[in-house]
Amino acid sequence: MKYIDNWEKIKARYREAWALENHDRPLMNVTCWEQHTPVLNPPEEIEKRWLDEDYVVKAARYSAENQYYCGEAYPAVFTNLGPDIFAALYGAPLKFGEDTSWSEHNVSDWDDAPDFGAGFVEKWHKKLISLTEAMTEESKGDYLVGITDIHPGMDALVAMRGPAELCLDLYDCPEKIEPLPMRLFEGFKRLYTELYGIVNRYEKGATTWMKIYSEERFYVTSCDFICMISEDDFDRYVREELCAEAAWLDRTVFHLDGPGALRHLDAILRVPGIGGIQWVPGAGAPPVGEWPEVLQKVQRAGKMLQLHVDSEAELKQLSEVVKPEGVVIDCTVKDRFEADALIKAAERYWRKKG
Repeated sequence: MKYIDNWEKIKARYREAWALENHDRPLMNVTCWEQHTPVLNPPEEIEKRWLDEDYVVKAARYSAENQYYCGEAYPAVFTNLGPDIFAALYGAPLKFGEDTSWSEHNVSDWDDAPDFGAGFVEKWHKKLISLTEAMTEESKGDYLVGITDIHPGMDALVAMRGPAELCLDLYDCPEKIEPLPMRLFEGFKRLYTELYGIVNRYEKGATTWMKIYSEERFYVTSCDFICMISEDDFDRYVREELCAEAAWLDRTVFHLDGPGALRHLDAILRVPGIGGIQWVPGAGAPPVGEWPEVLQKVQRAGKMLQLHVDSEAELKQLSEVVKPEGVVIDCTVKDRFEADALIKAAERYWRKKG
């Protein structure tokens, strides 16, 4: 790996974290921007910033080579077409903005819904495969290429139908909705298998937008729609597909986003195969260290924790409520001096705790 000199040690540290055996301190994924190469100017057309293969490949290299990696941080990018690319593979029109993309709802009636067994929309499938291949071939192992952001299950249905409309469908035609997540699961398996095969050409394992590495088949499981439904609806529409994902993958961390999702935490922790929880309190909410009941419940269940902190003060607060085992902390700082200091602070805070 070109931009770090301790990749084998980092891989060993991630093996420890997955096994809950990192007893000294959490894994620390700390980065800062350091400009080493000339500024890369994006195309004027927004859509080209996402889809122009030549630019996307250059942007991946640019991102990897202009950062300082500290602790267990490693250079990685991922093929990013936004969170609704999976819905686009089933016909939802995809629109692009400066920082994200979104789908336009393409289902007005489930009787006219796409045939989820008929294969992917060729335009987006070819583009996703082509971009992933181009990024992987350009990297040649200098940095990792992560698997794109795939949202199957109920989140894919939201992207096709709309959140308010899907909520009403759970009352108006639940029998039509109930089988759909598992039909989409077949597409998830096909897509993941294709992409995993590509990104493994130069480095075994997997990473994603979540800054965690695994030497086995890893992916982020999620369902943001759970914030809008009851525990009974979780059991009816989410559980089966989530269990299937976790059983099919080798490793997975569930992305738990916002206080509205907490009502389902116990049910998620009971899913066999869920190896960890990424807790994101959400905009305007207290930082992660102010949720001790949530964090300690996850650790008591024997799961990993992936968390984001913004400062050393937040890191210190976190050290007072969690054990280091299985914890992976992500932080972006202003310069390498702050990055190095944060690693030393983590060693100091958890050593005192021990």
